[in-house]
Amino acid sequence: MSLDKEGLEGLWDELSIVEDWMRGGIRRDRGKPDFAAIAASRAAAEAAGPVSDAPGAPEGGSGSRTGPRLDAMPASLPAGDRVRFLATLSREAGLCQACRLQAGRKKVVFGAGVECPVVLVVGEGPGAEEDAQGLPFVGPAGQLLDKMLAAIGVSRERNAYIANIVKCRPPANRDPAPDEVKACSAWLERQVEILSPRAILCLGRTAIQALTGEAEGITKLHGRWFEYRGIPLIGTFHPSAILRDEAYKRPAWEDLKLLRDKLGDVLLP
Repeated sequence: MSLDKEGLEGLWDELSIVEDWMRGGIRRDRGKPDFAAIAASRAAAEAAGPVSDAPGAPEGGSGSRTGPRLDAMPASLPAGDRVRFLATLSREAGLCQACRLQAGRKKVVFGAGVECPVVLVVGEGPGAEEDAQGLPFVGPAGQLLDKMLAAIGVSRERNAYIANIVKCRPPANRDPAPDEVKACSAWLERQVEILSPRAILCLGRTAIQALTGEAEGITKLHGRWFEYRGIPLIGTFHPSAILRDEAYKRPAWEDLKLLRDKLGDVLLP
């Protein structure tokens, strides 16, 4: 469920305080968005159509390939507010010490892409190259990801945002521990709330399990539609897994076609 007027205003005030603190601790006057209008628009959009009975549950039962209605998406924040909120949240995340991963990181990898994305792509966590640059998916897996997304008309420069379940690199690229995923979950939740994507694409087991609560592996969960906070969500194989085993290439392409078909005309130039 999206935030109401008080929730949106509280988020705005909280991030404003953090922004002022980062700039020396002096509070600045700033004009506020019309939170009542934004909340009313979101409520109207949420009432436009049904969503599945429970978050994280596949529509139509196990193995269903029919997704939730896109017109049930909440209305989005204005683009200017998204840019400001994301910038402030990114700076705040850079100070995070909520779990053990902060001890070994070089840089927090917050996310990258456009502020009004059609698709939010969610991976597992940063690798060595991402940790060094502070950007998601910049190594060989990132190059493959860019090609995969381009095949369905998606790119981080034009209509996508890319983030991870955890913002700091796990040692030796191991899977994030459950407590690390939990400690980092609030950052992604805020990103989703600000970005309000039309759909979410999870890459690999860790990402889809974290956002759906499912326990099965990616071989069972890929290609099935779920919801996360009312947003259609689908998973596929992580590009790193495809680089290790090309047998995953065909099912990954079928998953991407499902995403393309779900979004329809939204992805057309």
